Amino acid sequence: MAALSVFALVLLLACGGPRAAGQKRKEMVLSEKVSQLMEWTSKRSVIRMNGDKFRRLVKAPPRNYSVIVMFTALQPHRQCVVCKQADEEYQILANSWRYSSAFTNKIFFAMVDFDEGSDVFQMLNMNSAPTFINFPAKGKPKRGDTYELQVRGFAAEQLARWVADRTDVNIRVIRPPNYAGPLMLGLLLAVIGGLVYLRGSNLDFLYNKTGWAFAALCFVLAMTSGQMWNHIRGPPYAHKNPHTGQVSYIHGSSQAQFVAETHIVLLFNGGVTLGMVLLHEAATSDMDVGKRKIMCIAGIGLVVFFFSWLLSVFRSKYHGYPYSFLMS
Repeated sequence: MAALSVFALVLLLACGGPRAAGQKRKEMVLSEKVSQLMEWTSKRSVIRMNGDKFRRLVKAPPRNYSVIVMFTALQPHRQCVVCKQADEEYQILANSWRYSSAFTNKIFFAMVDFDEGSDVFQMLNMNSAPTFINFPAKGKPKRGDTYELQVRGFAAEQLARWVADRTDVNIRVIRPPNYAGPLMLGLLLAVIGGLVYLRGSNLDFLYNKTGWAFAALCFVLAMTSGQMWNHIRGPPYAHKNPHTGQVSYIHGSSQAQFVAETHIVLLFNGGVTLGMVLLHEAATSDMDVGKRKIMCIAGIGLVVFFFSWLLSVFRSKYHGYPYSFLMS
């Protein structure tokens, strides 16, 4: 019996020894990786990675932390305006986490530039930038771990909501102070105050219906073109295909839009509105018949062409819409 006990003990040590040693090596490797990431994060909130760093710290196990990676192309010769805009918001998000009192080693923010890690783009079969992907602590990225940039925009607040959804880490976005708004408001108040001071004896201009109508019209056109959506979502101005170089100003989905698209829609709505104003003036003004006919023809032309363009934009976003006018 004593011999059997000794044999069992030796067998247990022989089997458990390599396993324990392997576990210890994993813990050491993991500790080294976390220490390295923490050191880099202390110097820069967004860690720049090349192919080797990405494979070693993001792809290779062991890993008990999540890594949010922005794949981008920031070099000037790439001419990726959207990449620069998205990078600014990404930096704000990463800085908000880095200087937060809740900061831990549970999540890190990294970046792979195409010119520094093209092999990573090839490995992931990635053909567009910028792209945000969450590499979770366990397992491979799922469909929801790729951020829907075209739908949600790249505002830091939107990115923070997505990060919270994928990692359960809530980041309170803190933006650097922006004095542009208060300065513009102060300038507007100064202009209004100057006008009231200079024309204090004659304030009839405040009762000018045309002026107020024009101001109201500008506000309506801005709101109906989607400017508030841009302010909330922070979409890119346009999208440039990195392979063909083709720039898209109209988003192909009804769930998103580009900033340039709102400007185009504002222009088209303004054209239709101007046409309606000309038609109204042609019907009610006291000018001679010849001028009224010219105004009428110009008004009809503006309404027809700009409404046709608006309808074509609508058709390009709502696929399957059956109606068109002049333009398909």
